[in-house]
This record gives sequence, C-alpha cells and structure tokens, in this order.
Amino acid sequence: MPIKLLHKTKSRARFGYEGSVDPLLLRVAIDSLPNVIDVRINGIIKSIIISYEGSLDQIQNQISDILKSNEIKSQNKSKKDSYIALRSEIPSSSEVVRAASALAIAPFLRSPGLSLSFSLLASFPLLKSGLKETFSEGITSRSLEAAAVAISLYLKDYKAANSTNFMLTLGEYIEELTMYKSDDLIKELAKQKGGMAWVESITDSKVTLRQIPSDDIQIGDIVVVGAGDTIYIDGHIIDGEALINQISMTGEATPASKSRGDRVLSGTIVQEGKIKIWAEAVGDHTATNRIKSYIQSTLDERSNQELTASKMADSLVPITLSLAGLSYAMTGELVRAASVLQADYSCALKLTTPVAFKSAISSAAKEGIIVKGAKSLESLQLSEIFVFDKTGTLTNGDLEVLKVHSFHQDWDANQVLNLAASIEEHYFHPVAQAVVRAAKENNFDHFHHDEVTFIVAHGVKSEVGKKSVVIGSRHFLEDDECISFKEHSKEIDEILKNGDTPLFIGFDGKLLGVILLKDTIRPNSKEALKRLKKSGVKEFIMLTGDSKSKAKAIAKELGIANYYAELLPTDKAKILDEIMLKAAKHGQKVAFVGDGINDAPALVRADIGIGMHKGADIAKASADVVLLRDDIEAVADARDLAISCLSKVNNSFKVTVGVNSLILILASLGKLSPIQTAIAHNGTTIALLLNALRRIRINKRDG
Repeated sequence: MPIKLLHKTKSRARFGYEGSVDPLLLRVAIDSLPNVIDVRINGIIKSIIISYEGSLDQIQNQISDILKSNEIKSQNKSKKDSYIALRSEIPSSSEVVRAASALAIAPFLRSPGLSLSFSLLASFPLLKSGLKETFSEGITSRSLEAAAVAISLYLKDYKAANSTNFMLTLGEYIEELTMYKSDDLIKELAKQKGGMAWVESITDSKVTLRQIPSDDIQIGDIVVVGAGDTIYIDGHIIDGEALINQISMTGEATPASKSRGDRVLSGTIVQEGKIKIWAEAVGDHTATNRIKSYIQSTLDERSNQELTASKMADSLVPITLSLAGLSYAMTGELVRAASVLQADYSCALKLTTPVAFKSAISSAAKEGIIVKGAKSLESLQLSEIFVFDKTGTLTNGDLEVLKVHSFHQDWDANQVLNLAASIEEHYFHPVAQAVVRAAKENNFDHFHHDEVTFIVAHGVKSEVGKKSVVIGSRHFLEDDECISFKEHSKEIDEILKNGDTPLFIGFDGKLLGVILLKDTIRPNSKEALKRLKKSGVKEFIMLTGDSKSKAKAIAKELGIANYYAELLPTDKAKILDEIMLKAAKHGQKVAFVGDGINDAPALVRADIGIGMHKGADIAKASADVVLLRDDIEAVADARDLAISCLSKVNNSFKVTVGVNSLILILASLGKLSPIQTAIAHNGTTIALLLNALRRIRINKRDG
C-alpha cells in the first residue's frame, strides 16, 4: 500500500496513503510506534499527520508496513454496523477555520459573485459529502444538512449559509474531539511501549546482569527492576521489596508494597526499592497487552441501546424531510424548509450513546475494572441473579494453615511443616504461599534439597538427603506416586471431616503427614452483597466444592439463601445452565463471578461473566468483565457503573428526542431561522456529547 511524504518539518510530518483502512485502528497502530509522539488521521483525504522524534525515514517505513498489514484493513462495514464509521468525513480544524473565515469575510464583500464564491468554497466539503451520501446510501442526515445550506445559497442568504455551515463544521469538529477523547484509554494503552530491561544470567557459574530489549524477555527469566523503572512483564517477586505505582492498571492512587511471593503486572512502575521478578507472561501475553486487545475488541461492538438509537435516527430522517416539504408546500418559504432540514435527530442519537458507553468503559478501567464492550455493560445492568463461585471470590483465596498432623513418630508437626515449606517456597500457588508463611511464623528451619519439579495441577517433587519428597493431593501421592494411605485411612477421614483443604506430604515412599488449610471470608463480602442488593439484584447463589456443612455456615454468615455444595469442577456449568433456564422463564439475566480454570465454561455461558483479579488467565479471557484489583466490592462498583451508564444513555435519549422535536416544531412553524435552528440543534448535540463524555464516579460507601 503506497505511502507518500507530503510535507515535513523537524518534528512534524504529513503523509498521504491509498487503499481502504480503518482510520481508528490505523491511528492506534501508528501511535504505538516508538518515536511517534502524536498522530492524527484524516480518512476522507487519506492523510496521516504525526509529531515525531528520531529518524523520519524509519518511521515512514514502519507506517508503510502497518498499512500493508491486515489488522488495520477496513472490513467494509456499513454505517449501521459500526459507530466508528458514522462520518465518512473526519473534519479537521482547518475546515472550521475556513468556515469561520467565510462567515467573517462574506458580509464585507460588495460583489454578489465574490460572496457566492467564498460561501461555496467554504461549504464545498459539506455539499460534496451530502451529495455523495445521498447517491450511496439514500437520504441521510448529511443530505438534509447539505440541502439546508444549498437552499440558503440559492436564496443568496450567504449569512445563513455560512452561519449554518460554520455551526455544522464546528459541531462535527467537537464531535470528533469527543470521540477521540472517549478513546483516551486505548491511546494510553497503545502508547505503553517497551524499553530496555535488566535480566539475570549465569556466565561461568557467576550471576551477571545484562540489559536486553523488553521484547526479548523469555518466560522464566529473572528480571531485575529498580526505582523509577517500568515493569515490562507479569510475574512473581522472588527477591526484594518495593513500592509499586499501579494506578495505570488498577486505578489505585496509593503505591502498593510488594515483596517475595507477590504478583506484579506489566505497565506498573517501581517507585521505591529493588525487586527480582520471575517472568510468567511476556510480550503479547502480559496484562497490558491483553487489556489493550480487550479494549480494542469493543470498538466495533454495539449494544442494543446503540442499535435502537441508530435505527430511530435513521427512521426519523424521512419525517424531517417530509415536514420540510410540507412546510414549503403550505407557505412557499424556502427559508422555513431550510430551517426544518437542519433539525434532525441523527447526530445526537447516534453519537451520544456510543460515547457514553466508551466513556463508561474508560471510567471503569480507571477503577481497575476492564469491561469488554457495551453489550457487557448492558447485560451487567440487567442482571438480577448473581451466582458466585465461593473460593477466591466471596473468600480470600489466600489460605491459612490450621493444623499440621504427623504420621511418623520421628517427625513432629513443626518438622513436617518446615520440610513442606522448604520445597514449596519455590512455588507461587496459594497453598504453597500459605505453607511458607506458616513456617516463617514458627521459626522456619530450612531443609537443604535438590532441584524442585512441578507437576501441573498435582504438586511438587524433590529430594532431601537422597530421599524423595512428594507434596500434593491424595490422588497425586496415592495413585501417581504409589504411596499407601491404608495405614492412616481412618485417621485421615477423622481429620478431614470438617471439609478443610488437605496438603499431603510423602517422604521416602511413605506418607509422612498432612497439612490442613482454610480459606477465609473476605471482610467486605457482606458489604459487596449489600450494595448489589440495593442496586436491584434479586437473588444470590453460591457454588462450592466444600462439604454441605461448611457451605451452609458460609452461606448463613453472608446471608445467601441458595447454595450448591460438594460440586465437582465440571458441575458448575451444568448448575449454571439450570439456573439460567429457570431465570429465562421469568425474563431475568444471570451474572456469574469466578476465578478458577474450572470456572471458564460458566463465565462463558452466563449472561455476564465476571473474572476476579487473582483468577486464572483462561477465566479472565472467558469473562466479560475482568477485575484488576483483588476486591469483591469491585463487582458492586462495576454494576453501579453500568447502572449509571445506562441511566445516562436513557436520559440523553429522552433529552435528544424532546429538544430536537421542539426545535423541529418551532422551525416548521417559522419561529426559528436557519441560523437559530443550527445553533439550537448543534448546541444541544455538543452539550449532550460533553455530558456523555463526563467520567462516571462511584460512591463506594453509599450502602
């Protein structure tokens, strides 16, 4: 796809391009280039304007490569398919200046021909696009606007023509700025570029540091990050302590203290301290890039509200045209017809709704909540039944050690705990972290051991004094490692009768002991449920694999009437199907909140799936809403935000229809001139857009 340099200065350049591309996706792609400071795309004249630093030739080649890629190619969507393409023309400030110049100069020109020339030159883009849309799509709001200006020019009322054109051009320019403003989050994420990172490496048995591009970091690398540095990967801290500024990812203004075992996210910044991070997710798989893809995937998704507004706007165009024709037929006044033609509903109806949704998605992100599209917000607002997976949602998911049982007379409980902690300290699973934490609280005495082997979803293995150590589930020890439980089966049954989480330890081929762990209810779970209920949620349901007695106790403490206990991982989606089938009969929508790998099917099937912060990646990928902070109240925040967004949309809808209907009636009766109609109509649209753009703030303690 050819690209041509049209003009350049030391820090600014303008290119022309050919072919069909999506202007917004092109802007996001160019915005992410390392030496591009700012970018602006004009889709109608196919130009790219950039502010840059460094080599322009290199940037030109990079833009050329972007234009050749399939990611930014236009999908040839009709205007009914995407609100991004509401305008085939993306106005620039130069058009506003041109329209304003004609409005200012025309009254001082004595020659009618010169006045006509100035006015035609200023309004040519509007007339051209109006004519083009009429032939390609039929009568649209653009056609009506162009017709209104054309009538004023025909009547030689250049003041009306130039005033109307100026108001329309100014309105469009502000609309464009508003749409771009509502994309701030996308631009911000797109600008999060890589850099250089320090990585530990072993050379001649010595640990050394080498600096490499962040794009070259591999999973398993040890990345060293100091004060003032950006974290480019997702991972766990294996050494050091630091204060980390997470505002770009979680919305938390106060830096968070992080130390060994804590998880850190890409895009955050070390404010104080120095840490070593074991890289778990790199490149496109980091939280920053996943969120960027989530947000970008929402651009072409339209809610039912948007579709309704768009269809209504299109259906009202013939009414406006008919009223203009009727007004002219009854009075013979073309001026009155020109006034009526400008009082259309299209701009306000079609633009304020998507801007409100995008603004709400941006507001949510600033609260540490990623919403994957307008439909997700709509479904969240409509959901009246909330189903919670217990562990990691209503409870902390951070286990604590209750008791340690030894099955060998030569080993006391503390020694069993120390042995398990010595192996588990190399693992970042919640169970492992709980064991290590408990050992440190009891004067941790470390056992020297060989290399640790992780068996996914089972446990860990190592050797101490050339004797095998196996830690994990009963299935792992008994079935996979052939360690007999027969001798202690009755004792184990008695130990596990309360439904606590067991971690078995095998040593030298024999069962050595078991560590019991317990999950605790989040301190603000009750408050979150209280806020959800106040927001209109009719029913709460809890799903858990716990015993019935334990599930009953937790449900009672939280005030949840309905719960399902002793569930296998595969049971959750089936139970959810039953709940949704019953809810559908009453016209209700169901939200599911979960965090585990086994929650992914339920998150996909629910009307709205909400993935918790500490959840598995597959759970987050399956969810419609992803929480970036470990806080159950974020679920209530998300619902409050969805309700506020839909309320704003509905109010804007009512104001748009009411005010524009009044303008239309007054224009039809000859009470408004074309200039007055243009001011009233465009002023209303701009006011509604600015209101739609306003950030939604959540009162988190109103319950």
